[in-house]
Amino acid sequence: MKLLLAGKNVQKPLQGWPSVEDLYVFISVARHGGFARAAVELGQSPSYISKRIAILEKQLDTRLFFRTNRVMRLTPEGEKALEGARLVVQEMDTFLNNFQQWRGELTGELTVGCSLGFGQAYLSDAISAFISQHPSLNIKLILSDREIDLMQSGTDVDIQIGDNLNHSYIARKLAVNQRILCASSEYLARSDAVNSLDDLINHSCLIINEKNNSFGNWALTDGEQQVLCRLNSHYSSNSGKVILNWALKSHGIALRSAWDVAPYLKTGELVHVLPQWYQQANIWAVYTQRTSESPRMKVFIDFLAEYFAEKSLSREWQA
Repeated sequence: MKLLLAGKNVQKPLQGWPSVEDLYVFISVARHGGFARAAVELGQSPSYISKRIAILEKQLDTRLFFRTNRVMRLTPEGEKALEGARLVVQEMDTFLNNFQQWRGELTGELTVGCSLGFGQAYLSDAISAFISQHPSLNIKLILSDREIDLMQSGTDVDIQIGDNLNHSYIARKLAVNQRILCASSEYLARSDAVNSLDDLINHSCLIINEKNNSFGNWALTDGEQQVLCRLNSHYSSNSGKVILNWALKSHGIALRSAWDVAPYLKTGELVHVLPQWYQQANIWAVYTQRTSESPRMKVFIDFLAEYFAEKSLSREWQA
């Protein structure tokens, strides 16, 4: 059916315009590969999600997914529709944020990722302070020590510790941080002296194996030299909390972030070993081009930069 408007033929949509809400549901289903997990994310029932997808398929007059009992994947038309849906949702999001910013408030949703240790110890308090300033913003904080794909997971910003960053993303430094060597005085008293990096091979080194960190060696610097230390270890974990606990219980030497061990160095529970050597592990906000122009992202990241700058200035994280 065509309408004649100002002397031009204009194609009328067959079933009306899809709603932005249905496009958002579609994006969630595509991300999770099924109705059930999308329903959990959106706080709806799987039957509701299925109904919205059926309506969207009818409006677009196309099949968006191949479905079997075990697999659900996008059709070629679905792949193309997903690109457009993301653009529409992003534009609507920008429109609403600009409007709300003009009114003096932030609204919408913000999904933040972070490692378990830093997220629990510091980021949760930072977000609590941010919530107090922007109560109309919906924030989801997801803590995991696994490396994530920001686009596939739907994460707006990931707070990362360490300078080994994915260069396909945008990164902004929030605070300066270093990983340092430390051990309990009890462990050091019963072990050989540690006078140089070469001595580490004679010690039990507690290795953390998380995200994309290399295993079995430590890359250290004194500000001038870069050295890759070969280690001797019988103890490793993918949890920084476990490694810290083992260091406190005198099982060896650990390489941990200054923010993580500073309280124990001050009480004497841990001793700073070879203090001239360290690993640069700054704190970064990592995000995609898709979210770089979001007003709420800018406000949030600016807030975190100021918040963590105060932590650094207060020497709270200094050994």
